Amino acid sequence: MTDGETLLSVEDLRVHFAAENGDLPAVAGVSFGIRPGSVLALVGESGCGKSVTGYSILRLIQPPGRIVGGRIVLHSRRLGPVDITGLSDADDRLYRVRGGLVSLVFQEPMSALSPVHRLGDQVTEAIRLHQTTTPTEARRRGIDLLRRVGVPAPDRLFEQYPHEVSGGMRQRVVIAMALGGNPELLIADEPTTALDVTTQAQILGLIKAHQRDAGCAVLLITHDFGVVAQMADEVAVMYLGRIVEQGRVDDILRHPRHPYTQGLLHSLPSLNRSGRLAAIPGVVPSLAAIPPGCAFHPRCPHAQPGRCDGGKPPPLGRLEPGHEAACHRLEEIPAWNPAAVEPAR
Repeated sequence: MTDGETLLSVEDLRVHFAAENGDLPAVAGVSFGIRPGSVLALVGESGCGKSVTGYSILRLIQPPGRIVGGRIVLHSRRLGPVDITGLSDADDRLYRVRGGLVSLVFQEPMSALSPVHRLGDQVTEAIRLHQTTTPTEARRRGIDLLRRVGVPAPDRLFEQYPHEVSGGMRQRVVIAMALGGNPELLIADEPTTALDVTTQAQILGLIKAHQRDAGCAVLLITHDFGVVAQMADEVAVMYLGRIVEQGRVDDILRHPRHPYTQGLLHSLPSLNRSGRLAAIPGVVPSLAAIPPGCAFHPRCPHAQPGRCDGGKPPPLGRLEPGHEAACHRLEEIPAWNPAAVEPAR
């Protein structure tokens, strides 16, 4: 992928958290690109480094965490190429990137909203921070944004506080705030967590509609392959700070090659199967106890002693154009049966 085709390029990103016994690698050499107007889903279980990767793009990692290596470059049509990792905190370009060119939708709206300020004030503030406008015009734009994200009575909600509205309405307000700066990239960190199925579908529809209508790219952070099937163009699967498989969404859903990706897909409910749901054995290890070799080998049904449990982690290998996976036994693992599980799209 060349710079001319890329909105955001992440190159060998490494993020560590300081601990008593040394640095813990939360992100260990992650690289990917996002094209303008596309949706990239970053997928994996909790603790795999997805959110840390997303927060790193906006330089929002707080101590004891820090970016220790790599580059994050935004190829903005408004600002030109910007190496985000090279900006100082006092650089005006970092201010323009945060919330303006790149916006973040938090997974828990109550943590993103001030409980002591009216919702309308928070929406208009997000607009006025990144656009030159009068208070009256900011209010008009804010009401219009709330209407666009499905708030039925935006004038009334403008005067309410976060505790006075439902979780679905709060998430709509957070999305409206994220869209206030007309971003080129929207980072959505588990945007439908704790919402009911109907509201989840509505929120995802709002994000998809904005991505389509405004030409905005989306980095969707999720653990849910059902959401991936509905939303994404491309997928990057993370495990313990590394990308273990990435490619076009159809390739990943129909022909997954890494055992971890296959395990995640097997755990989905399906009308084609009965009985208990399949599960990946074990849990994601602590960053202080990352297994040697392929970090997934203690949980992998195809792990081979002496080959998968020592040495360096396997690098990403090209399977076909646009599809890569990191596994020592790629050519030996049985072919995936797409009939076993077929997420609805």
